[in-house]
Amino acid sequence: MKFKPLKDNVVVQVLEAKGKTTGGLFLPDTAKEKPQEGKVVAIGTGKRLKSGEISPLSVKVGDKILFSKYSGNEVKIEGEEYLIFSEKDILAILE
Repeated sequence: MKFKPLKDNVVVQVLEAKGKTTGGLFLPDTAKEKPQEGKVVAIGTGKRLKSGEISPLSVKVGDKILFSKYSGNEVKIEGEEYLIFSEKDILAILE
């Protein structure tokens, strides 16, 4: 099954939180923070402006992004978990 988000929505595959601190200590799953990094899997067509034109999204499929901690809706598609949220919840593109 293929899917395409509507308007300015973005589908993101969340990247796992790091299990080790910078000092080398391993963290149990309960102590890990909610991940804020992900990889863009699919994007919508863009946001419709008042003029009727469609403004394209700033991200593209394959971009690694940083997003707001508690944003998005969790969905499960073909056994995989994804987040779907609006482009405005994307804070940065990581290089």
